[in-house]
Amino acid sequence: MIAALYDAGLPPLRGSQLLSTQFDFVPVAMILAALALYLWGVRRNNALHPRHPWSIGKTVAWIGALVTTGVAIFSFVGVYDGELFWDHMVQHLLLIMVAAPLFAIASPLELTWRSTTGTAHIVVSEVLRSRVAKFLGHPVVAFVVYAVVIPVSHLTVWYNYTLTHESVHNAEHLVFLLVGYLFWRQIFGNDPNCYRLHPALQFFYLFMAIPIDTFTGLSLAGATKEMFPAYFATHRTWGPSYVVDLHTGGDIMWVVGDTLMLWPMIPVALRWMHMDERRAVRVDRELDAQALTESQV
Repeated sequence: MIAALYDAGLPPLRGSQLLSTQFDFVPVAMILAALALYLWGVRRNNALHPRHPWSIGKTVAWIGALVTTGVAIFSFVGVYDGELFWDHMVQHLLLIMVAAPLFAIASPLELTWRSTTGTAHIVVSEVLRSRVAKFLGHPVVAFVVYAVVIPVSHLTVWYNYTLTHESVHNAEHLVFLLVGYLFWRQIFGNDPNCYRLHPALQFFYLFMAIPIDTFTGLSLAGATKEMFPAYFATHRTWGPSYVVDLHTGGDIMWVVGDTLMLWPMIPVALRWMHMDERRAVRVDRELDAQALTESQV
């Protein structure tokens, strides 16, 4: 089925159009359900563990992630994602680079584990210990999936396919959130995971991910013609040319994407430094204790 964007062209994106919205039942219901379930989990956890209430910061992160997802889908960003490539790129970055890390910070798996009892708790524990969970939780798997999904979803015919099939496009939003969550959970949050990266490895992990966005962005910014023919069907007569629009989107992926990948490296580097400082203090104490023992012999 051809997406609704071909039924009629949209007016130029300016003025009051920046306040335009769209609301589809399924994504609205999913976001509201996610909010209700998380808040129920927080209430349940606080009732079960009154001495260890759930972090307010994580709850705020979850709400922030849902709000960011809503902005990406329901605001003018979602309305114009089929008309303007640069707008579509902003939408993707909001989902992968803003909403997904907030979801990771919110630690939904830990909340699920802590807020269940009895048979449900046993089932959740078994799922978290399963081979599938261990596979998906591996940092190498998360990195490889991210490294494959980002260029494939932006540089191949798959992108054009999402423009002409709205259901596929909506499913892609979920894929971005899931892939982003798997990637960012290695850096943020406390979700159960048998793999815990040292801050030095976390820094390297993020550093190695930067070229993925750079390559994708530069490939788009260097294109000499429109890569996605579906945009021609919009018959847009306003705004940048198709190629300039493509280049702008590539620049956004490159510059903004790399910036959003760089900022988490700051707290990771600080955590690395503090860990080394604590290790140095511990070693000094051990050496002082050893020297005192030897002097008393």
